[in-house]
Amino acid sequence: MNTEEMTLNPDQVRLFRHNGFLKLPTPLPKETVAALKSTVLRDINGAIEPVARDVEGRVNRISKLAARHSIFLETAGSKEVIQPLKSLLGPNIELVRNRHNHATLNRATTRTDSFHRDVAQWTRSLVTVIFYLDASTFEKGSTVVIPGSHLLPGMDVLHNLDREPSIQEADILDQAVPVPMPAGGMLAINSLILHRIGTNTTTETRMSMTFGYHSADELSGNDEKRILISGERVYRGNDL
Repeated sequence: MNTEEMTLNPDQVRLFRHNGFLKLPTPLPKETVAALKSTVLRDINGAIEPVARDVEGRVNRISKLAARHSIFLETAGSKEVIQPLKSLLGPNIELVRNRHNHATLNRATTRTDSFHRDVAQWTRSLVTVIFYLDASTFEKGSTVVIPGSHLLPGMDVLHNLDREPSIQEADILDQAVPVPMPAGGMLAINSLILHRIGTNTTTETRMSMTFGYHSADELSGNDEKRILISGERVYRGNDL
């Protein structure tokens, strides 16, 4: 598939704006998925810091992917993800180091994750892309979203939004829908949408990695917390 076929059409862009999420059209190559999985597992099994652990003390997340192995940054900047993102963000795109930038191994659990957002206010919103390295079925804990919830007002908190009075009063939690994805599939979400990880009720694992992107900030110039992943940084500040 050429890059033109990976570009989102106006109706797909409109659907993303309206619903707050969209499955990207082209999956990662199988060999890329296999290489990513083996690299993630190596660092998880070796507990290569920085890591996070589940309630049983097992390493289930590795962070700072962009600084670990070249395959992570190469995948984050691959045409399969950047070409459709250009339809949403324009030609100049930055990847953020200090939000997401991690890989997660979701094992079987009886716990249910709470709804959260990735940013607090729309003025600094990201496009979050979840790269699924295993098939993500409903039983294995597929990502759950509340369509359109990115249009709700900004909040001062990011996590446990199920308990927030304004969300409870809105009576939207039962509008949540799971989004099953194949291995190699990528899901782009508006970072303000309410979403959570589903509960993995199987004996299998569900591995994914997550990166955050936004248009290159035309008012801030170079920023060490961001990596220019496509295009160039164009400064348009009127300092004088």
